[in-house]
Amino acid sequence: AHEVRFREALTWTFVWIGLSLTFNGWVWIEAGSGPALEFFTGYVIEKALSVDNIFVFIVIFQYFRIPGKYQHRVLFWGVLGAIILRGLFVALGVALITKFHWIIFVFGGFLIFTGLRIMFKGDGEVHPEKNPVVKFLETHLRVASDFDGQKFFTKENGRKVATPLLLVLLVVEATDVVFAVDSIPAIFGVTRDPFIVFTSNIFAILGLRALYFVLADLMDRFEYLHYGLGLVLVFVGVKMGISEWVEIPIYVSLGVVVALLGGSMGLS
Repeated sequence: AHEVRFREALTWTFVWIGLSLTFNGWVWIEAGSGPALEFFTGYVIEKALSVDNIFVFIVIFQYFRIPGKYQHRVLFWGVLGAIILRGLFVALGVALITKFHWIIFVFGGFLIFTGLRIMFKGDGEVHPEKNPVVKFLETHLRVASDFDGQKFFTKENGRKVATPLLLVLLVVEATDVVFAVDSIPAIFGVTRDPFIVFTSNIFAILGLRALYFVLADLMDRFEYLHYGLGLVLVFVGVKMGISEWVEIPIYVSLGVVVALLGGSMGLS
């Protein structure tokens, strides 16, 4: 257990990005430029959307007063759980699109709605104390009054109880389910290939823990990023809605995504 410093987090962030790009290169060699561009576009979208996850994680850790030296343990298990959950969501999405083709229009409409919501959310304050998951867990889970190192369970008065770390882990996992509902339809707007959908999601998530510690102190600087994210989701939603009649080339989609995200970060 240790507090992850900026330099360490930045190093690991570059390691994960390097691994992702190496995998992207392998996809290019094995499957060609089309799937490789689809992977990269999906990866960029999912990586950008993960910034919103990080903002919420910061608020959750602050609310529960989780010491910096224990945060990386919660995020490690949180990322592992997210990989499993995303796999299930991808499988469900593929099954729905295969059986009910019209669901693609539902996904598109949902993304447009979500994009507009992100753009006009104002300050977007998060209140963990009002979260129904937090209320339920605090009511139904025996939680120790203090931490016991980095353990998720401990003994208090001879009884096995959860530590605050377990409570936070469960809240983080529940939060990721909400974010998966946004991100999975977004990647289906780029490609319907389940392999590309899953791997682009997973590679974006794998670097989430390191990226958290890089951005934790920099979040306030991305003042206009939510506009870029919102416009990306609206663009992908429209792309899904018109996919039956107009096919937007993947390189155009990639250019639009990079321009919107890069522009909003540049303005910030």
